[in-house]
Amino acid sequence: MTTSYLTSIVKQFEYYKSLGEKTFDQLTDADIHWQYNSESNSIAIITKHIVGNMLSRWTNFLTEDGEKTWRERDQEFEDTYANKEEMLQSWEQGWNCLFNAIKPLSDDQLEQIVYIRNQGHTVTEAIN
Repeated sequence: MTTSYLTSIVKQFEYYKSLGEKTFDQLTDADIHWQYNSESNSIAIITKHIVGNMLSRWTNFLTEDGEKTWRERDQEFEDTYANKEEMLQSWEQGWNCLFNAIKPLSDDQLEQIVYIRNQGHTVTEAIN
């Protein structure tokens, strides 16, 4: 592994973030809350779940299990964003957490073991 992996993975995550943002740019407040039926999730709910996952996985990434005890997974499936702006603020918070965890990594840390749900993974595996 070389630093090119870390550079590449940051670029990849930035690309995925931009895809989401290009989608959000096309949506209204009403659009983010639309659900096909009562069993489906709106864009707001899916975004809330993604943010919850990012905050859980990437907060204290190297020293704490990626499945945090404070995570309220069931609440992630409740549509609580008041509007698109609130959803986007949350979206930024999740991505900032991820980038703050991976941008400072060094090649030496890629084989370090981290835990997600008490299962060990190398940092590379956890990122992938």
